[in-house]
Amino acid sequence: MSENYEAAKEKLLTNMDETCQQFFVKNGCILENAYYELLSDNIQKAKNLFTAIKDSDIRAHWAAFMISLIEGDVREYPTYFELRNFLEIDLNILLNYFKGDYVEKIVRYADFMFTINPEVHKFIGRVFYNNAYNDQAMFFLDRAKSYFYHDPELHYLLAFIYYNRNEYKNAEKSLENCLCILPEYFPALNLLKKIKQKNEKT
Repeated sequence: MSENYEAAKEKLLTNMDETCQQFFVKNGCILENAYYELLSDNIQKAKNLFTAIKDSDIRAHWAAFMISLIEGDVREYPTYFELRNFLEIDLNILLNYFKGDYVEKIVRYADFMFTINPEVHKFIGRVFYNNAYNDQAMFFLDRAKSYFYHDPELHYLLAFIYYNRNEYKNAEKSLENCLCILPEYFPALNLLKKIKQKNEKT
């Protein structure tokens, strides 16, 4: 079953079709079936499935909470570790399936989730960064920087966005902040080298 399960799970995460759902239903994979329903916009079906197993499955507990954000009807709280382990992954999945409306509704609760896990703004910013939504990434990474200024990755991500906008001075400043915190941070050193090479050509 393991090979078939991995194949069905891969379809769910990348290019789902009905065959993967049929596998999940046949083999009692309630969590995976619930995600299939969510990505198919069958919110109530997904909610019912997640709720049925949320007391015994931490991922289902998280997903039920996530649906409450989408519905704007929050009655429970996620845990610190649920936000750390699942928020970023699921936002990426939703964006992969062009569920921007769901993502928008979820990130509206960023400040609320921040009270449970202070890294939430960074997680969200990194999702937008990885999906080339630079304006949104900048907004959330700037928020995260207010609380985690000594996180070198934050400064590097901001620098890379500036670099892509051809705002080299701002990129350099962010990279200097990054390297001040962690002098051997290779991605920052590499990007700074690229900027200096560009400056030499102009």
